[in-house]
Amino acid sequence: MRNRTVIGIICIILAVAITFGISPMVNKMTEGKSEVITFSKNLSKGAKITEDDITVTSLLRSGLPEGAIKDKSAVIGKFVNSDVYKGDVATTAKLTDEANSSENILSALSGDKVAMSITISSFAGGLSGKLQNGDIVSIYVTEKDKDTVVPPELKYVKVITTTTSGGVDENEVVPNEDGSFTLPTTITVLVTVQQAGLLADYEKNATMHVALVYRGNDDTAEKFIKTQDKYLKEQEKKAQEEKKDA
Repeated sequence: MRNRTVIGIICIILAVAITFGISPMVNKMTEGKSEVITFSKNLSKGAKITEDDITVTSLLRSGLPEGAIKDKSAVIGKFVNSDVYKGDVATTAKLTDEANSSENILSALSGDKVAMSITISSFAGGLSGKLQNGDIVSIYVTEKDKDTVVPPELKYVKVITTTTSGGVDENEVVPNEDGSFTLPTTITVLVTVQQAGLLADYEKNATMHVALVYRGNDDTAEKFIKTQDKYLKEQEKKAQEEKKDA
């Protein structure tokens, strides 16, 4: 009987300790945390973020960086504007809506496509200096004693940037003292190896002009590039079949 009484008293003491001691501590620790979005893998600058790239993590509020993001929808589909690593907290400062800056595109090159510059032979040839990063253009080619044509391989090409003779990209050009701007002398485009070969030949033996096809929403712009890529793959497959039959 006496042992039961002692055990009962101990249980009461423990219950009181849990209620008034441990529970408040646990609650305090829980209240001091917040669920935020963190990266689940390393991403290179310019990479587009998918759902597989992020996770929800509970972290202490006191240690969260400024602009920490809590909603997945505010991250998915955006681009990272700097290298990020597994466990990093997603913040507004690390994200961008577009990856059209030359640095973003060049940093995201993975080998399936290359960046190549072509010379602007005249003021009109480069759309009078009005090209912008991310524009979709067609390249018109005029060879000696031949008609001007748009090679089907160069119907839709993405502009990475235009560059002045001093090496200044389009998005970094500033006005001269008189308010004028230094015009670009080259256009850098995102192309396949096959397209790059054609451009190198035309650079040497022809004159090229660009015509603006589309400027605007990234998803729409990507549809033009996918159409071009589809054509190139079909031509490559056709060439391989003809080679087999020869």
